[in-house]
Amino acid sequence: MISIDRSLKAIIKLRLCYTERVYDRINRKLGIHLSPEEIEDFVAGIIEHTDETHFLQKGKNYYIVNDTEHIRITINSYTYRVITADKI
Repeated sequence: MISIDRSLKAIIKLRLCYTERVYDRINRKLGIHLSPEEIEDFVAGIIEHTDETHFLQKGKNYYIVNDTEHIRITINSYTYRVITADKI
């Protein structure tokens, strides 16, 4: 029997998407200079290394807070599109 991981983290990782505009926004807000592929890897790593207890749904967004990296990622809960990443 195959085990299917239906955790919120797994769903977000599976459905995560980006717009062209968000790459510039993330670079600007975090003060980094990464390519779109590097940003996708960076965000995926933050999500992977954040305990699901730090995933908060408020209104139409998910907020993923990684205290170790001091970053909060905002994702639309309907489209799973990354909205922004902020330093905390």
